[in-house]
Order: sequence, then C-alpha cells, then structure tokens
Amino acid sequence: VRLIICSFYPLIIYSSSVQDSVAVMSVDLGSEWMKIAIVKPGVPMEIVLNKESRRKTPVAVCLKENERVFGDGALGVSVKNPRQVYRYLQDLLGKRLDNPQVALYRKRFPEHQLEEDKSRGTVLFRNTEELKYSPEEILGMVLNYSRSLAQDFAEQAIKDVVITVPAFFNQAERRAVLQAAQMADLKVLQLINDNTAVALNYGVFRRKDINSTAQNVMFFDMGSGSTVATVVTYQTVKTKDTGVQPQLQVRGVGFDRTLGGFEMELRLRDHLAKLFNEQKKTKKDVRENQRAMAKLLKEAQRLKTVLSANADHMSQVEGLLDDIDFKARVTRAEFEEMCADLFARVPGPVQQALSAAEMSMDEIEQVILVGGATRVPKVQEVLLNAVGKEELGKNINADEAAAMGAVYQAAALSKAFKVKPFLVRDAALYPIQVEFTREMEEEDGVKSLKHNKRVLFQRMAPYPQRKVITFNRYSDDFLFYVNYGDLSFLSLEDLRVFGSLNLTTVALKGVGSSFKKHTEAESKGIKAHFNMDESGVLTLDRVESVFETIVEEREEESTLTKLGNTISSLFGGGSSEPKANVSEPVQVNKAKFAKPKPKPKPKDKNATSSEAEKTNGTAADSERVIPPKEEPSSEKMEG
Repeated sequence: VRLIICSFYPLIIYSSSVQDSVAVMSVDLGSEWMKIAIVKPGVPMEIVLNKESRRKTPVAVCLKENERVFGDGALGVSVKNPRQVYRYLQDLLGKRLDNPQVALYRKRFPEHQLEEDKSRGTVLFRNTEELKYSPEEILGMVLNYSRSLAQDFAEQAIKDVVITVPAFFNQAERRAVLQAAQMADLKVLQLINDNTAVALNYGVFRRKDINSTAQNVMFFDMGSGSTVATVVTYQTVKTKDTGVQPQLQVRGVGFDRTLGGFEMELRLRDHLAKLFNEQKKTKKDVRENQRAMAKLLKEAQRLKTVLSANADHMSQVEGLLDDIDFKARVTRAEFEEMCADLFARVPGPVQQALSAAEMSMDEIEQVILVGGATRVPKVQEVLLNAVGKEELGKNINADEAAAMGAVYQAAALSKAFKVKPFLVRDAALYPIQVEFTREMEEEDGVKSLKHNKRVLFQRMAPYPQRKVITFNRYSDDFLFYVNYGDLSFLSLEDLRVFGSLNLTTVALKGVGSSFKKHTEAESKGIKAHFNMDESGVLTLDRVESVFETIVEEREEESTLTKLGNTISSLFGGGSSEPKANVSEPVQVNKAKFAKPKPKPKPKDKNATSSEAEKTNGTAADSERVIPPKEEPSSEKMEG
C-alpha cells in the first residue's frame, strides 16, 4: 500500500492557495460491498479503513425503531433478525413494483415486504405500518455513513465525492443514485462507471507505457451481483491546452445483470439446507425458518471462499435450528455442478463487449480480472477458454481498483489539487432518440400524420456531449418524445428489467405566439438543446425558436424566442429562473430547480417567453451536473 501511495506524489499536487477542508472522496458502490478512498493534502490516495479497521464495508443497514446500524454491525444483526437488515439495494433503484428485478429480490429476501410508492410509481420497503423507506432513502443512509467514515479517517469535513455505478445503469437508475447522494448532502462531482474507474486506475499506473499506438485491453469484472466486460483503448492524443496526453476510450461493454457471486452463494445455501433436511434431526423444514436460512447464507459465503482454494471443506453451523448443530462436507465438484448454468454464462458479456467494439479477440492484448467472484477457479477456467489467451491478467487490485480510479478522478475535478491529465472518453450503452409526429398534406389534398424518429445519441456514443436538434415546419405548439432507441442488442429478460422506453414527453407552448410576433422574419426552426454530462445523465437544457431578419439586403443576427429557457432535466430538476432577456418565468411540470449562471443579453436580439411542459418522466430528481466543455454538435430535423 505504501508503494502505491508514494507513486502518486508526482501525479496529485495540493494547491496551497485553497482553504482548509479540501479533501475529496470516492465511493465504489458495489451491490454487496463498498470501498471508500480519499485524497487530502499529504495523503495523495488512500483507502479508508472502517471502524473495524477493514478496507471494505458491507452495504447493509439495520433499521430498528430508534437506532441505525451499518456495515459489519448490520450483518451481525441479519443472522438474528434478517427482517431488520436491508441489503443489495442496487437491484431496486429506479424500479417499479412489477419489474422482474423486484420479483427476484422478493424471492431472494422473502423477509422483506415491498409495496408501491403511489406518488413515484417505484418501490417502498415497509418496515412497520408507520415506517416505510424507499431504496434511495436507505442508500442515502449508506452514503452518509460512508461520508462519516471518510471524515473520521481524513480528520476533516468532506462534501465532494465521485461515486461509481454499474456501466449498465440507465437514466432512471443513475438519477436514483444522485437522489440518494442528495439526501446524504453530498456534492457529486461525477458518477463514474465502475469499469471506467478500473480502467483509469490501470492506465494511471502505466502512463509511461501508453504511446501513439492503440493498445486494446479487456477488463472482466464479476462482482457479487453482476458481471461486466469492457473493451478499452489506451493511446496518447494531442490536446489544445496540455499537449500530448494519455487517453482511455471505452469501446465496447457487455454485461449480465444477475451473474455474480451472490447467486452462487444462494445455491450453496440451498444445498446446505437440503443436506440438513436429509439428516432428519428434526421434523421441521429449515427452509421455512428465516433466521436459520440467514445463518446458512453466512456459512455459504464462507464456504464459497474456502472452496476456491480447497477441493472440499466441512461446513458447520452451531444451533442451526432447535439448538441442533449442522455439519456436512461439501466438495468443489458439487459446487461447480450446482452452478454449471451460471458458469456457462461467463462468455456472454465478453462476446457482447467485442460486438459493441466491433473487434475480435485477436485485437485484445490482455484480459484483466476484476471483482471478487473472479477468484472462483471455474470462472477463470471458463473465461480463459472463451478468450483463447495463454493467461488472464491479475496485475491490479481486484477489490480496490475502482475506488482508487474514482478518487483520482475526484482529485482531477477538485480545484484544490493539480493532477496530471489523463483523458477519459466514456460511452453511453443505450441509444437515445427523439420522436415526433407532424401533419402531412398529400398531393390530393388529403392530410395524414407522419411519425418521425431521429437518433440523438447512438449506442456507445462518447460523452460528455451536447446535441442541438432543429425542428422545421412547425408554427404552433407541439409535442416531442425523448425515448430510448433500438435496444435489440439486449435480451428479452434485460428488456423487461429495463422498464419504460420513454424518458420524457416535452410539450412546447408559445410556439404560435412567437411566430405572430415575428411575422416579417424568416423562421430558422425550433432548436432543442440536449446535454449528456460526465455522469451519463441526459438533460434538456432549453428549447428556442430562431428567427432571422433581413435589413438593407444584409443578414442580421438571429432573433431568439426562448420556449424552454430553463435548465430543465428530463426527469425533473433544472431552473425556473428566466434569462436576462426574458420577461416572463417558465413553468416546468414536476420539477425542482437550481439556479444556472445568467448569460449576458445578446446584441440585436429580441426575445419573448413561452412555456415548456414535460410529462411522463420518472420521479427521481437530479443532483448538480457538470456541463461538458466540448462544443455542441448539431443535427437538423425535418418537422
């Protein structure tokens, strides 16, 4: 660990001109564990130790009437009273009650009562008749606890954080994490995909090996809850501001949402329950006792780890049921047989990632293991056969690489530290498109409706990125829809988990009045400005109607009529503050607002206000977003 810390001294430099309390933190938010890292003056990068002096902390919360217990303490309670302990919250973020992931959660954790949140349409835990919690609220408690651990370790206040999320999280899931962070009063500098954070950590330590020749590396990450394979290209690029710098670009991603170590542990648990029942030491079925099954799950987790290094092991649980002790021998061969269908799914994410990157395995120089579940020998055996390499890379810390990469990014985004540049080009997994309907008049005078689709962001489009879409042939109020695009690359099960394909419906009001005010000007269309920020969160910044006037046979600057003059997110969030050149406030349905920086009034331009109403968005509210520096690209829509 000391060697790792020392190697970062030339990479992260503290700016002494900044005030005290400048530490930043990262949270590698896994489904079972979280790892926390900090950067502060004198401590370039370090993993935070929890109260038990461990380098990772269980993502678990015990909610009693007047007490909250976190981490290892909560796990201890789960064996005695599993109903009071909440775990694996990622599976429920941004999900409706009828989502297959919710059904799977109920199957895995039958002790919890789930019901629908009528106001948001998502899921609630019913703790008691009076106490109900959303997964976002409980995750907010976890993030607040992570902050307290980081502050105790750093011995100063911390507010700025970079949080890792699975690369396959969609817009609703990302917004749910932002909402949880907002409840914890954390300032989210960025949501970074965990695979990207691992790739950044790997590249930072090897920046001297990166040159103008592209190097393709695959990271295979099997954690407790899911599996992700990522193809990353490392290469030096020339920049305007800092010259030649190393860059990583995410080229392809494949994933399996439910393939992970936890499912293996559940199968081991059920196997142990079967062995206990076969011993017939009691007439009771151990599977009907939640407390006994929680004990068996804890033993299954230990057993999985032991079987990774041993051919067999004697499993033991004292006082499992009715004070009856349990003892049984389990072999690695039995474990591999009961999980055979899981191991068969290991190559799936690899093939998906290669397909998305449009590469073959011959172009991949190395396959590197990440995540605790990759320590299972059978996983490595199947993966090695699938990739056809001589060996698998094990040259990074499989547990801590994401946390360390994320905290490096936190230092880079903080004004308190100077960090050697390492460019990151992440990619959006899911295409997003704009859809609208307009009236067409045929040659015979008959009018008909034509449905139009335009791609806003393609699959694997790099972000952050801005897009401007122009609607033509509209002179009155109209609707357009922002939806996910072609998701045919997903399995039917993934599509069911995905949820609604509609991100939001935007109803523009005031279009007609703007045309009446500028009858002598030529319309240049209605422009919608979209922004996908560094967190992979899409927002609709504003919508404006553009007119061009001709004076003395010379073009003058455009006259803008602001239709949506707010920074208004697709799922809520934004600003109700009018621009300096707008006389009326704008109304946005179901949104919370944050003030943007005012822009100066443009010369020779007049503007009137209008209304932009949005419907059908999710209930999650957005946190502060960081606008990208790139110039917007523009796409013209016939409308």
